[in-house]
Amino acid sequence: MDALLDFTGKVAIITGAASGFGELLASELGARGAKLVISDINTDGVMAVAEALKEKGVDVLAMTCDVSKEADCIAQVETAVREFGGLDISVNNAGIAPAMSSLLETTEAMMDKQFNVNVKGVFFGMKHQIPAMDKDGVILNVSSMAGLGGAPKVISYSAAKHAVIGLTKTAAVEFARKGVRVNAICPFFTLTPMVTGPNLNQTSNVEELEAFLGRGSPMKRLGKPHEIVNVMLMILSPGNTYMTGQTIAIDGGVSAF
Repeated sequence: MDALLDFTGKVAIITGAASGFGELLASELGARGAKLVISDINTDGVMAVAEALKEKGVDVLAMTCDVSKEADCIAQVETAVREFGGLDISVNNAGIAPAMSSLLETTEAMMDKQFNVNVKGVFFGMKHQIPAMDKDGVILNVSSMAGLGGAPKVISYSAAKHAVIGLTKTAAVEFARKGVRVNAICPFFTLTPMVTGPNLNQTSNVEELEAFLGRGSPMKRLGKPHEIVNVMLMILSPGNTYMTGQTIAIDGGVSAF
C-alpha cells in the first residue's frame, strides 16, 4: 500500500457515518487499516454500516451520537481511547440541511437547529478530540461552499457553515504548536441523501435535480460522493503534515468565478 494512504493502526472517529460522506469515508479508511469509532443519530443506520465493515475485516465500533449534545461527543472520544488506546483522526462530518426559505421566512427555531448540530457539533467534537490526540493528530471538519459565500434560501445553513470555517481556522492556529492539524472541506452540491432528500430535491427526480443545481458549476454537474471522499483521504494522509487551517473547496470550479 502507498505510504501516503496507509492508515494502518490509526484510530479514527467519524460522525454522521450512517450515510453519505461518513459512510464512504469509513469504508475507505477501514480498507486502509484504520480502527474506527463511527457514530450517527441514526442508530440502526450506523450499526448496519459497522456490521458491513466488520464483514470486511475492519476493526470498528459503532455508537449513537447526537453531536448537539456535549456528553455524546465526550462519550465518543472516551470510547476511542478506551477501546483502541488513543485518537489520531477525527472527522466532524455530521450535519443537517434546512428546508429552503428566505431570510424573512427563517425562524429562530430554524437558526437554532442549524447552530446546535452544524456548529456545536464541530465545537464539542474538537473540544474533546484535541486533548486526546498526540503530535500528528488531524481533524477534518465538513463545511460547505455555503460557508464560503452567500447561499440564497438557506441562510441558516450558510451562517452555520461559515461558523465551521471560523472554528476550523481558530483551532488550527491554537493547536499548531501541539502538532494537531485542523482543516475543513467545502463541497459543492453532491449526490448524497442530504441533497437528494426532500429539503432540496423538489422534483423527486435526481437527474432533474442535478441539471437544476448543476447549472451553477462550470462542470455543469454535481459532485459524486467518492470525489469528495478522495480529497478527504488526501487531507487526512499521514504524509500531509504541514497543511493546517485550510478550507478546501471541492466544487467543480464554482469558486473560480
